[in-house]
Amino acid sequence: MAKILIIYSSTDGHTREICLRLKQIAATHNNQVTLVSVSDGNTTDLNSFDKIVIGASIRYGKHSKQIYEFIKEYQQILDSKSNAFFSVNVVARKPEKNKPETNPYLQKFLKQITWKPKKLAVFAGKIEYQKYKFWDRFMIRLIMWMTKGPTDPKTNIEFTNWSQVAEFGQVIHEM
Repeated sequence: MAKILIIYSSTDGHTREICLRLKQIAATHNNQVTLVSVSDGNTTDLNSFDKIVIGASIRYGKHSKQIYEFIKEYQQILDSKSNAFFSVNVVARKPEKNKPETNPYLQKFLKQITWKPKKLAVFAGKIEYQKYKFWDRFMIRLIMWMTKGPTDPKTNIEFTNWSQVAEFGQVIHEM
């Protein structure tokens, strides 16, 4: 049995949903799994965990500043543990951009940090136009138009491949 910490940054809640699924999968293997928002990460004793997984969503092409700050502050501890990082972004809906080595947002992120996660994953996110405020809806529709994605403001589409999430849950268990 391992003690696993999953830290996440989620803009609209979908990354948290993915983390909950990963927690469920890891727990089926008798692991003790703790799920914490990055905003509460500073109150968590990272040294008490065997494995640390970080998940972060993209908004307007960037991961949250809190994720960068967290990684910078705790890189030494992260390096000393089994660890993983995953990114959630809508561009991963495209088959040619849904792997760590082909996803532009994940590759950009990895170039901006000095931490080298031992395991990586990328998952397609979710678009919920009706949930967004006016400006976000407008900007995301524009981005989707430019990338040939769905633009109907009444659309809610989940692109996440849950089988891929389950496979990563197994990777977490085995690392």
